[in-house]
Formats: sequence, C-alpha cells, structure tokens
Amino acid sequence: MLLFHATVIIVIIMLTSRAVAFQSSVCVSFRHIGGPKSIKSPHVSKLSPKSLRLFSSQTSSTPSSSAIPTQYDFKQVEQKWQKYWDDNQTFKTPVRSPNRPKKYILDMFPYPSGSGLHVGHPEGYTASDVMARYYRSTGHDVLHPMGWDSFGLPAEQHAINTGTHPEVTTFENIATFKRQLKSLGFSYDWDKEIATTDPEYVRWTQWIFLQLFGKGLAKQSSVSVNWCPALGTVLANEEVINGLSERGDHPVKRLPLRQWVLEITKYADRLEEGLDGLDWPSGTMTSQRQWIGKSTGCDIVFTTEDGEEIPVFTTRPDTIMGVTYVSLAPEHPLVSKLTAPGHEAEVSEYVSKTSSRSDLDRTSSKEKTGVFTGSYCSHPVSGEPVPIWVADYVLGSYGSGAVMAVPAHDERDFEFAGKFGLQVKKVVEGGDGELPYTGPGKAIESGALDGMKTKECKKEVMGMLEKMGKGGKKIQYKLRDWVFSRQRYWGEPIPIYFPVTFPSPSADHTTLDPKIDPHEIDYDNPIAVPEDELPLTLPPMDDFSPGDDPAGCLARAADWRYFMKGGLWYARETNTMPQWAGSCWYYLRYADNSNGEMAISREADEDWLPVDLYVGGAEHAVLHLLYARFWHQVLYDLGHTKHPEPFQKLVHQGMILGADGEKMSKSRGNVVNPDDIVKGTGADSLRLYEMFMGPLEAVKPWQTEQVQGVVRFQRKIYDVAVKGENSGWETKEETEETTKLLHKTMKKVTSDIENMSFNTAISALMVLTNHLAGLKSPPTRATMVQFAVMLTPFAPHLGEEIWSMTGGAGSVSSAGWVEWVEELTVDSTVNMGIQVNGKVRGSMEIEKDLTDEGEAMKMAMEVEKVAKFMQGKEVKKVIYKPGKILNIIVAK
Repeated sequence: MLLFHATVIIVIIMLTSRAVAFQSSVCVSFRHIGGPKSIKSPHVSKLSPKSLRLFSSQTSSTPSSSAIPTQYDFKQVEQKWQKYWDDNQTFKTPVRSPNRPKKYILDMFPYPSGSGLHVGHPEGYTASDVMARYYRSTGHDVLHPMGWDSFGLPAEQHAINTGTHPEVTTFENIATFKRQLKSLGFSYDWDKEIATTDPEYVRWTQWIFLQLFGKGLAKQSSVSVNWCPALGTVLANEEVINGLSERGDHPVKRLPLRQWVLEITKYADRLEEGLDGLDWPSGTMTSQRQWIGKSTGCDIVFTTEDGEEIPVFTTRPDTIMGVTYVSLAPEHPLVSKLTAPGHEAEVSEYVSKTSSRSDLDRTSSKEKTGVFTGSYCSHPVSGEPVPIWVADYVLGSYGSGAVMAVPAHDERDFEFAGKFGLQVKKVVEGGDGELPYTGPGKAIESGALDGMKTKECKKEVMGMLEKMGKGGKKIQYKLRDWVFSRQRYWGEPIPIYFPVTFPSPSADHTTLDPKIDPHEIDYDNPIAVPEDELPLTLPPMDDFSPGDDPAGCLARAADWRYFMKGGLWYARETNTMPQWAGSCWYYLRYADNSNGEMAISREADEDWLPVDLYVGGAEHAVLHLLYARFWHQVLYDLGHTKHPEPFQKLVHQGMILGADGEKMSKSRGNVVNPDDIVKGTGADSLRLYEMFMGPLEAVKPWQTEQVQGVVRFQRKIYDVAVKGENSGWETKEETEETTKLLHKTMKKVTSDIENMSFNTAISALMVLTNHLAGLKSPPTRATMVQFAVMLTPFAPHLGEEIWSMTGGAGSVSSAGWVEWVEELTVDSTVNMGIQVNGKVRGSMEIEKDLTDEGEAMKMAMEVEKVAKFMQGKEVKKVIYKPGKILNIIVAK
C-alpha cells in the first residue's frame, strides 16, 4: 500500500509540474438546463486518508507568490453564509416548472436520540447534499427535505426512568439534531420539516391505517409473540437473546396475544416483482428477495392414527421415501392432542422451556433439542408408521409448523437424527457419497421412482400426491404477516374502538360506567374511528411504566379508553402502532406537508414522486424498505399515488467506525461529536473529509488528525482566491497548461459527482489547487468562478465565499454548472516509448497524430539512450504507429 500511495503522489507531482510554452484564451460557459453531457469517468487512483496526509505535506512547499498563506476565518465565513441562506430561503423548494426536470433527493430521516449526532451520521447527509446542490446547478427543480422519526421506545424508557414526558425529551432531542444539521450547511428546505409525532402527521398515518383496514389488510389475530412483562411490550425476534430482552436482560415469555396484523403476505408477489427495474444495490435486492422467500414446492399430508391431518411443505418432494420422522413446532396446535399417555410430562416441560426463546434464537442455535410425542402418523405413499417428534428448530410461524424429516438429505434433520438415534435413509444418489447430501441427483431406494433425476422425480411425486388427495404443488413464502401492535405509550394510537357489553344484554348504558362496573370488550367487532375525528391523540399520563396487563399502559388511562357515543359505551384500542408506521410514508408527506385536506395531493404526487435518490444505511435494507413499499403499493392500488414504487435509486453509505476500528458507541468511548470538528476546523472540513475518506459505500475508520489534510487544502485555495482578489483579477489569458487542467477537472468532477465517486472528485480539485497555487501570478476570475462552482457541493461555505470574492452576486447555487470544451480535455501529445529490436530503450514526447515516420525517427535519434543502442548499426526495418509505438529493427 505504501508503494501505491507513493506512486499516486509522483503522478500528481508530474501532472502539476508539466510546462507548456504557449498560451491560449479560455471561454467560460455554464450549463443551465438538462444537466451535463453523458460522459465516462476515466480511471483515477483513489487517495486514502493516509495519502491525503502525504499529499498535503508533499505539496505544502509548492512555490507561490506569497510565503505566508492568508488566514482563512472559517467561523466568520460559515456563519455569514448560513445566515444568508436562511434570510434568502436559498434552498426553498421551487414551484414545479414543466420546462425543468426534477430531482427528489431523500435521506433516511433520523431518530432524534438524546446523544445527538456523531461524526458517522453526517456521511449520508453530506452525500445527498452534494447531489442536491449539483442538481440545482444543472437546472433541476430539487426537493431536499429533512424531518424526524420521533416516536420510539428509547424516549418512553427515558420517561419511565426519569418521569419526563416523552414529548419533552423528543422535542429537546429534535432541537439538538436540527442545530447540528444546520451547522453543517446542508441545503434542506426546512419549510418541509415534519416529525412523525406532529398531530397532523399522526392524523394521516392513522388515515392510512384505516385504508388498510377498509381494504381488509388490517386484521386482529391471536399471535404467538415475545412478551416482556418488565418492558411491558412485545419484542421482535431480534430483540430476544437466550430468552432475555436485548434491552435490560429481562425475562421474555412466548404467549398468544391479541394483535393487529397487516397482511403484507398478500403483496408478496408484487413486492418481489416490483424490485425489477429499480436502481438498488444488488445486496439489498437479494436481501429483500430472501426475506420474501418465494419458493415453489409441494404440500404433503401425513395422517395420524386418529385421523388428524398434518400438512407439511417441502421443496424436495423427490425425497419423500427418505422420511423417517415428522417434527412439530412446540407451539403447533396438535402437540397436546397427539402426545401419547406416559409422555405428557416430558412434552409439557419441553414446550414450556422453549416458550421463552424467540424464533431467531431457536433457528440460529447449533444445539438441536426435541422430545418424542409417543405417537405416529402414516407415510402418505408407503403407509408405514412415522414417529412424531416436537423440535424447536421447527417454527409455528412458518408454513404449517411441521416438517417431514429426511435426515439423509437435510442438514438440520441429519443433526437431529444423529443426536436422538433416528433412522437415516438415503434416497438420492449424488455428490461424494457423504451425508447429508442436499444437492440434486438420481432417486434410489424409492420404488417406482428409482432412476429418476431430481427434477423429473419432483414432478412425478407432486402428480402422484394430487391423484391420491394427499397434497400437490404449492408456492410458499418466508414472509410473515406484519404484527403491527405495540403495548406502548409513545406511538400512534390505532384508530379503532370496540363495543362494551355488560352482563345484562338489556342494561341501560347511561346508568353504568365500565371504569367501575363489570363489563367485557367485544373485540370481535372493531369499529373505525371516523376520518373527521382524526387525529386520535394520546392521553396525558404521568406513569408510563409497564404493567402485567398485555393491553399496555394505555389500558390504565380509563377516561381516555372508555367513551360514550349514541347512548352506548365503547372502548378504544390500547395498542399503539410500531415506530415503522411513521417511516412508511414520510417521503410522501414531505412533498405536501402543509396540506390539511389529504395526505398528499395528486399534483404534489405528480410533481415530485417517485424519490429519485434515497440515501441511508444498509441496516434498513429489509424491513423499513419492505414495509414502505407495501404501504405505497396499497396506496397505489387505491389511487392515492400514480407511481407503483416509491424509491427509484437507493444508495447505502458505508459505516464510519471509531478510531479503534469498532462501531461508534458511548460504551466503547470512541464517539466523536461533530460539534467538536465544526468548532475546531469548520463544517466544510468535516464534509470534505467524510467525502474524501474513501468510496461512499465503504466502511472507514475515523481519524481526527487526518482532517488537517483537507484543512490545508481549504486554506490553499482560499489563499489563491485572495491573491486574485488583491490583484483586481487582472485581465490575462491562462496558459495552455492551466486551461487544459481546468477543463479536465471540470469533466472529471462532473462525471465523479454523477457516479457519486466523491473522493476522486475532491482529489481532482486538490490537483488543480496545487497547480493554481504554484502559478507566478493568480489565475483569472473565470478560472476561479468555475472552481467555486465545482467546490460548492462539497464545501458550500468556502465555495460561496470564493464566488463572492470573484464578484459573483447572491449565491453560487444560481450560477449554473460548469461546462468544459471536450477538445481541451484531450492531450495533443503523448509520452511514447522507443524500442530497439523490441526492447524499450527510451521515450519521447510526441504529437500523438504525427504521421511522418521520418520526423519521428529524427526525434528518436535525439534521445541519448536510444542513440547509444543505434550507434554503428544498420536499420533493417521501422515499425511506427502514430502515438503508440516506434520499434527500430537494427542488424545485430
């Protein structure tokens, strides 16, 4: 790597030191409409942060007209331009023009935690801001908003611990986040700001839920969930580790609970098919498809001695004759019924023990556990008895909650059979003979199926089972319906209520009070809150602590929960929505956040959707994107948007690690606060450094001391601008060398920004800076104007300042983008090797289009090393290809 870095430095020095004797004039032009030409990005070596340090120290001694650089007062400059942008609403979203293209640039909005931002957070925001500023300059109408994913469990836990209302904590955190983001000069339109906790936003989130309810996609169900009494809520599988909550290590119980469920599975095919045509990272597309988990297989029905049917799903029906046992999930409804006398205690104890383990914990465990029920079912083809076991590697939430076990051809079944001494029967021949063999092959020990290849055998078995009425072809999904209820306070109330009934059917409700009188809630008859009564807001509460009641803490807010309507008592739903709800559709509301009549108007949807560029962390590659796409497709079906998919292009920024190479966290003590960087070296230095650290998608360690490299770069180009301003921007023509390097830089920076290769774009600006700093006299006004335009997306405060120093009025964002002359980006000469008898003996600078072989030979003979090998020898042949090769064949 050190050799690579040194090579890069040498190349940079060579580029910036080449001299050309004549001068030429330069025409300054800007691109206003439609963006730049389609161009290919040339390969340029990428400078690592270490290279930046080497680069800065190597070039710091470059000659300039002043030995003492001008002091750049970044604090004054950044405050000045941030005030200007606020006062002039520079980044206000424009009214859409039919004559201008649009770009909707979106960040995954943050949850405003109490700890504020660390330096890893602004990476994605800076990348999206570079693109927003670039697209404004290329003549696009740009929507670039920011808001807050402000519901969430952390604020509620803080409220439980401190007694501070979650709303107070949330608003304080939002204020901190907003101050930090504004200090970094991001070009957000703050008039578009939203928070998922805003009553108007809650109103439309609840309205969308009612659309799902009305379409039959929001239903109640008794779902086996991970209930944590201490936290008073249901936990996701990922939040349960070895039977304990990830947060606080509290015991977790597996129990059936009335839950609201969104039937996302009805959109499984749509969600998979909709990925085609999207510009998303391939890994994210794969993750989405794997989560949906579409597989084509076969249903097979095993029948017990008592006539009970146990359906199983398999993608390998060709292995049916290798079944040696059937496994039921511990939560399978037939477990207790199929447990034979004498086995009840053992089975009951096992089911109880596994009830505290999450699905994720069970499937990821290497240890296979199980218990025999004492019962048997009959094989659907042979009729032979097959033992029935209970095993925790089988999940009740997937498929039928039962599997046919083929130990010879399934790894989990093989491990289980080995532990409990169960039969292993090989029915597929293939591989190296070792078991388990899970690949395709030829059927053996399978009666009439013997000799059939796997594909043919699958088809034969499915047809046979269909004729027997014992199963057949089926499409299955790993995707489960979305459990939408949370037993929490700090979330959107679900806009549903239920009738209240009293012991006497003829009871006069006006004389009774469910807060004190015995009653029941009729959960079988949910009623939607009328749309004109939305938003349904949370009641004021002082105690947010969880209780033993799975109905949640809102069940204790009796005056809010119970209400009378039309002379009858009703009870509100006490579950709230998960945090996912608000983030499912916020991109739509940004486009029309002041609309009091609908979530988004048809005009706003037409003008701004879909999102053209969505930037955010890969940790949201599955659930958030899947849930948002589901809601969007439902709204599309209902005619509330004309776009079938919400996010056209998706980019994941890589994680910025602490200096120790670990993920930044308070517990590790490796968190770096961006406020410290802004205070010490300025917002532009943070932006430049984060974009220069390496490719945007890469994982990179933070090194505060290396920020000084971009600080020196800033000071150097500012010094160049000061000298030009002090000279009155004297009228002159740039040298050909300067002109060509400028136009090459304009082309490269443009190409790199379009490809989001920000580190190499900044490298190109550094090369140009060193060249300009080394000139005997300052560059022209035109050169510095173009430099300011290119610099601004990365370092907007300094870019604006240089623009102002050149006499530019207002903001540089209105100047348009740079435009290069293609001919000036191509070198007219090349450094061509000279061969003698096929071996390179020297090189020469030559016009690449020189066709005169004699002239080329004359130049070659002036190269001392070549002349040495030619001395006294007869030339037999000359092979000359202009600009590529000169090979002189001489007599030996």
